[in-house]
Amino acid sequence: MSRFTGKTVLVTGGNSGIGLAAAQAFAAEGARVVITGRDSTTLAAAKATLGERALAVQNVAGTVAAARELARTLDAEGIRLDAVFINAGVAKFAPFPDVTESLWDETFDSNVKGAYFQIQALLPLFNRGASIVLNGSINAHIGMPASSVYAASKAALNTFAKTLSAELLPRGVRVNVVSPGPVTTPLHVKLGLDADTAAAMQSQIPLGRFGTSEEIAATVLHLASSESAFIVGTEIIADGGMSQL
Repeated sequence: MSRFTGKTVLVTGGNSGIGLAAAQAFAAEGARVVITGRDSTTLAAAKATLGERALAVQNVAGTVAAARELARTLDAEGIRLDAVFINAGVAKFAPFPDVTESLWDETFDSNVKGAYFQIQALLPLFNRGASIVLNGSINAHIGMPASSVYAASKAALNTFAKTLSAELLPRGVRVNVVSPGPVTTPLHVKLGLDADTAAAMQSQIPLGRFGTSEEIAATVLHLASSESAFIVGTEIIADGGMSQL
């Protein structure tokens, strides 16, 4: 397929996991892809998989300054955007009595403030008919212990999809959310899930397995393409039935 031929797409946090899978899927369907990431080494490696037209920008999501700097960089390159996947963020967990102010601030800065002000900064660069996809989580819907801060940050994105869609529709811009369940990504490795914890989590998934980054990417591309033009301000949950059955 070539749904994105002649289109330019930005994937924040596109240097690994779901972000990289989405960037590769966009590129495979003809898009010029721009990715961001914190780590220069993984960013360069990711760019090498996306073709010579790809652009990689080192950027740490979570501040207004970083959001504006990314927008200035893209504008200087003459880039106008047809789709954006807001994927950059952090996932840190702690039992309620152990939550610190620093964990709260890092989570909300990266996942909420970063997403909100990145969209704001990019507004002048959106082509009419552009699509914004936010990376949410089923944690916004389930009461998983130790996830209170992370879950709240992802719940905020669901409200952004509705309120920002309402405001941006006159510009022809849609906002939607993809909310993955447990997915096998480098992030889960970083979280240090041991075999027992992983097995217990997997047992709660009706499909009997974790998802893949590529499966989430397929939903991202659907929401970013014109085939989903009638889907506005909503959330698609991709969790193997974990929060649904």
